[in-house]
Amino acid sequence: MSDTIPISQSLVRSLAIKNGIPVPGKASIREIVNLVNQIEKQTGIRYIRMEMGVPGLKPPDIATEAEIEALKQGVASIYPPIEGVAALKQETSRFIKLFLDIDLDAMGCIPTCGSMQGSCAGFLTVNRTDRNKEGTLFIDPGFPVHKQQCHVLGHEYYSFDIYDYRGKKLRDKLKNFLDTGKISSLLYSNPNNPSWICFNEEELSIIGELATQYDVVVIEDLAYFGMDFRNDISVPGKKPFQPTVAKYTDNYILLISTSKFFSFAGQRIAMMAVSDKLFNRRYPDLKRYFTSDLLGHTIIYGALYALSAGASHSAQIAMAAMFKAVNDGRYNLVDGINQYGEWAATMKKLFTDNGFNIVYDRDLEVPIADGFYFTISYPGFSGTQLLEELLYYGISAITLDITGSTRSEGLRACVSQTRPELFPVLEERLKLFYKDHP
Repeated sequence: MSDTIPISQSLVRSLAIKNGIPVPGKASIREIVNLVNQIEKQTGIRYIRMEMGVPGLKPPDIATEAEIEALKQGVASIYPPIEGVAALKQETSRFIKLFLDIDLDAMGCIPTCGSMQGSCAGFLTVNRTDRNKEGTLFIDPGFPVHKQQCHVLGHEYYSFDIYDYRGKKLRDKLKNFLDTGKISSLLYSNPNNPSWICFNEEELSIIGELATQYDVVVIEDLAYFGMDFRNDISVPGKKPFQPTVAKYTDNYILLISTSKFFSFAGQRIAMMAVSDKLFNRRYPDLKRYFTSDLLGHTIIYGALYALSAGASHSAQIAMAAMFKAVNDGRYNLVDGINQYGEWAATMKKLFTDNGFNIVYDRDLEVPIADGFYFTISYPGFSGTQLLEELLYYGISAITLDITGSTRSEGLRACVSQTRPELFPVLEERLKLFYKDHP
């Protein structure tokens, strides 16, 4: 190992500069992906890839077979309905009832090209409903590209790190922002990317009550649906259900992605679920940009029509098949993905046994759950320094800085690409890192 690891600093830095990355520790997720790809190509060394949330499991055969059959039937030559294939809309409405215990008309279930497009369409419309408001409040840490979307759209945004404002403290912190009268929308992920904290019912009720009081739309990103493995939500129509703000306000848009819990990331298919009340609500200020003042109509025929004119026809059919199988109890959506929690537990121990600390280590009064992500730091290093140093040891991640976290010493690690057969490699590299940084 010592003959090849650490990797030459001059090689890593020269490749970084060549790719327009003067400081690797400040690079975006995709920039780190590209840089590590090139280092691997130059050195022949396989990295422990923890920088990007790429699913590490095989998608369900149900989805693959349904999409193949749809393509054989010729749907590739037919534009999909922008509002969504009827079967998918109906099965999504069923799914939301069975796994979130929320009644939602199929009309408000709208396919998007991944949840990324769903959030963008949400910002495009919701942030234009009131000319006196400015933009989005992000409950951080979070997915950096959501803020990039606001930048691209020219919208203002605000943010704060949730870690010190859990439970009852959340109310006053939110009110400080909402009292400005400038917030149109509020976005968070639950479970949280990257910290893996999970909002409880008290916190969701606070968010929902204030959203109603201040007339703010909550965009709830459920990218990691069902992945708080402390609670098994996999039985249709039975408690416990996936926690959601939709229990506490009508001002919600849910983003439900297939990328993680169905490992279907490559097909770029997800659902926006807009509350019945919000879907049918009129906002006269929308007419500054769109032909209709009806929010649901504007999301579909204003924003999504302009963005992509619909989501992949065959992928919609595949998603409908997956949802139907889950709704009917023929496919357990948790059984396959709970491996991520097992991998996280092992990887966290490998890091902590070799001098690292878990940054976001508590979920209120209990230890943080094992899931898709965890966070690490190392004594004496900032996150920026630590990321660059780990690159020399064949390990990649991203800094917490770019997620809106105040914990500048930390990194986010994703477990999905580090399969168990790579655990001995990770352990060997961490032991060497620990030896070299006493």
